[in-house]
Amino acid sequence: MAAPVIPESDSIRRAVSLLNAVDAGRFPRLLSRILQKLHLKAESSFSEEEEEKLQIAFSLEKQDLHLVLETISFILEQAVYHNLKPASLQQQLESIHLDQEKAEAFATAWAAAGQDTIEKFRQRVLTPQKLETIGWQLNLQMAESMQAKLKSPRAVLELGVSNEDSKNLKKVLVEFSHQELFEFYNKLETIQAQLDSLT
Repeated sequence: MAAPVIPESDSIRRAVSLLNAVDAGRFPRLLSRILQKLHLKAESSFSEEEEEKLQIAFSLEKQDLHLVLETISFILEQAVYHNLKPASLQQQLESIHLDQEKAEAFATAWAAAGQDTIEKFRQRVLTPQKLETIGWQLNLQMAESMQAKLKSPRAVLELGVSNEDSKNLKKVLVEFSHQELFEFYNKLETIQAQLDSLT
């Protein structure tokens, strides 16, 4: 078998157990929808309303649904970057303990739309902005009422980005709640795993 392109991180293991429990009848439609929009980085595959319907259809909590969708996207992006053949993709997925039926659904969807997807990625223009600096601070918002002891910690990231065309540094401030920061961390872990698999 080819070298593994899908690392067995904790989040991948958790996602695989969730994927194995997903309704096999609805799964191929979910895959083909994600494949259609995979190359559109700035655009989510599903609207919030559609995500709510998916939560009900697949009996998943919001956070678990996001992990499932991100993992499917990650697996398909790996297939793009490594130009995997459908049979090889299926082998890779079975090696991380994805059910045979789900692995076959991935292979079938990839066989149908893989080459198209790779071509769309080739045509995509990469962003000319580059991250130069990262700063952060913690803010603690106290509740309005004196009786309430609620504290709402917020993390603020300050990202300094530069454009290829100009040397000016543009500062982007992003505020996170604890939950949002946790979700962002999980996304970064996925990105890190993808970068590691390419080096």
